[in-house]
Order: sequence, then structure tokens, then C-alpha cells
Amino acid sequence: MSTPIFDETLCRLRRSRADRLGGDKFLHARAFEDCLDRLADIRTGFSAALIVGTACEGWVTALAGVLPGAMVTTASEAELTQLTAGSFDLCLSIGELETSSDLTTAAFALRHLLVPGGLLLGAIVGGDSLPRLRFTMLTADRALGGAAPRVHPSIDGPSLSALLGAVGFVEPVVDVDRIDVSYASFDRLVADLRTMGCTNVLSERSRRPLTRQQLDAARSAFLGGEERVIERFELLNFLAWAPQP
Repeated sequence: MSTPIFDETLCRLRRSRADRLGGDKFLHARAFEDCLDRLADIRTGFSAALIVGTACEGWVTALAGVLPGAMVTTASEAELTQLTAGSFDLCLSIGELETSSDLTTAAFALRHLLVPGGLLLGAIVGGDSLPRLRFTMLTADRALGGAAPRVHPSIDGPSLSALLGAVGFVEPVVDVDRIDVSYASFDRLVADLRTMGCTNVLSERSRRPLTRQQLDAARSAFLGGEERVIERFELLNFLAWAPQP
């Protein structure tokens, strides 16, 4: 059996730590607001909604507020197999699928949980996200003459749309939301990633912490002599329907 891309145990620990830190999960909040806006434009009523992953504070209440009378349930990706097929007419997944070692299987599981005509809605970080961080980590590793897996692989919009169609969803739509964030230091970016539970959980990651030499190289490469730099995140906002019989 091949090694999973992501360490699921570490991923859960990192997300639990992020919840305890209580930092600004601005990417997740932005994606959730986009989902609420899309729901406001959809005239179909929903009675049973599922939030996949650890919902941020207030999400359950906010979603219930725009779906009068609907029951809102939360579950992690690992718990999806314990749920009954066809139990939900709306599935909301934000930031959960991006650390799935088998994205196709995870998407199929969500399709399985929806009633015919049910809606899948959500977002993942993908595309050309974190280009400056990728360059920075390569520079840090070169300081010691090596390289290690440090930044997660990501899917782009067309590939995600094709994947949703391949597992049985219809009318998939994927929009790219590009967010540019200004940073004064490499450490500030790392702190933001930590409070969002988005630090390295690759199974093949290096177990050794960065040396002082690598950390100094990373800090220098990240700013490149500037006082502030721009890092880009790309949110892939997706929408797809379970087919009618």
C-alpha cells in the first residue's frame, strides 16, 4: 500500500491547535461568506445540511439562519462513512478536501451522501497559492544543499471541475478567488498559516526543524530586501449538483 500524501493524524492535531489558538481564519471566513451569498441566490429550499470539517465559530448558527427550518450537522472527512447515504440535500465543505490524500474518493463520498438534486458547495485553497512561500522554502533548503517536501500540492480550477464531473456531479462550477495579503515578515505568514491549521502535514515531510541557517535564509528570501511583500492565496470556490434520477 502506498503512503498517503497527508498525515491524517497530524492534520487533526494541527486543526485542533488552530481552534485553540483562535486566530483570524480569514480564508475560511471569506469562503464561508461566499457560500452564504451563493445560497441567497438559489431559490431551492434545503432541509438537511452537512458541514464537512471543523466548523468555525458561528458557522452552524449562520447557516441555520439562512436555511429556516433546516437541520445542520457537522462531520469530519473521516466520519463521512458513518453517515447514511442520501441523508442531506446540502453539503458545505470549506478547507477540508485540500488535505485529502484521495480527493476523488472524498468527492465521491460527498456525492453519496446527497439526495438526488442535492447541492455541494465549498472552497479549497489551490491553484497557484503561496508562490513566495514555495520559493522561500526552496531557498532555505539550498542553504544546506538539500530539499524536502514542505509545501502542499494543490489542484487547479479546471482539474477540480473535471474531478467533480468524474464522480457523478452535474453542472460543476469552479471560480478562482485570488487574495493578495501584505506581509512584513516570513514569521507573520507562518503564524497566519498556523492559526488556520494550514502548516505542513505531508506524510513525507522532513521531521527535522529548520536550522538557524535555513531560517535566516528563509527570512531573507521571503522579503527579498523589501519592507513588505505580497503573498497570494487562491481559493477555488466550487458548486455542483447531485444528478436527478
